Amino acid sequence: MQSARQQVLRTVNSTMVYTYFEIGKMIVEEEQSGKERAEYGKQLLKELSQQLTKEFGKGFSVDNLQNMRKLYLVYSISDSVSNISKEVNRKYETVSSIFQNESKEKLSKFTANFLLSWSHYIFLMSIEDVKERGFYEIESIRYRWSLRELKRQYDSALYTRLALSRDREGIKKLSERGQIIEKPKDIIKDPYILEFLGLPELNQYSESDLEEEIINKLEHFLLELGHGFTFVARQDRITFDDKHFRIDLVFYNRILKCFVLIDLKIGELKHQDLGQMQMYVNYYDREKRIEGENKTIGIILCQNKSNLVVEYTLPENNEQIFASKYKTVLPSKEDLIKLIS
Repeated sequence: MQSARQQVLRTVNSTMVYTYFEIGKMIVEEEQSGKERAEYGKQLLKELSQQLTKEFGKGFSVDNLQNMRKLYLVYSISDSVSNISKEVNRKYETVSSIFQNESKEKLSKFTANFLLSWSHYIFLMSIEDVKERGFYEIESIRYRWSLRELKRQYDSALYTRLALSRDREGIKKLSERGQIIEKPKDIIKDPYILEFLGLPELNQYSESDLEEEIINKLEHFLLELGHGFTFVARQDRITFDDKHFRIDLVFYNRILKCFVLIDLKIGELKHQDLGQMQMYVNYYDREKRIEGENKTIGIILCQNKSNLVVEYTLPENNEQIFASKYKTVLPSKEDLIKLIS
């Protein structure tokens, strides 16, 4: 019953978007036939708003008609629209190809499969960078982000943070394919943005405080970690002879098919912290990992780190242990962009 209800909702949403696209197309084509385009366009929108509101009711304000016009301009002309048919498991048609092909067969596929609402599109159209827009569109469809989650991921500069660790070709792939997870490094962000914990960045708090808030907001933390994570344990104890150690958080990643261990550190990262994580990873590989699973990944979340400490403490070609900063307040998007410009 729930599945059928969601299917109906998706069909209604996609049909609405397609209808609005057609209205936007009509507006643009009518404007292009006018002599004084700017003034003519304003008057056209006003008259059309009155006519559609009278005939169909709410939803056809001048502002909304301007959004419909923009939808047509963005998704009928841009060559960088997300290539959903190729990149989202090859299940979906591209937005632009559907809009440009008005056959019943194409429209039927569109209304049956396309997952984004009109509200999603209004927000996506506000993203000027076409590559960035394409990334968020693909991720929203693939993981069925709500509008609220889409906005949060955008506000946390997810695309920019992922782009930091990629070359030009990697950034291009992000915009065309979304985040593809093939190796451990693909799931790592630096920094992680933990603003949802509500912990001021400059206030003093302990590692246990940080851990407690993460557990309290586990759903948000899983979304920030990335795709495929499931929660396994908290303060998982391992023992060697009479010495006990506790791993702060243990997750499992279904995509990479491996355990992911997380250690929380307040303050600057020390080489002893990396050595301790290496011990945790070795233990899980030898005692917990079963046949068919990949090697354990260790992530140390710290407020500050020295890249040289990380580089010289860990073995060369390390693919198992990563140190990432975390922020309890959002950095400015401008600061992140400077790092990759």
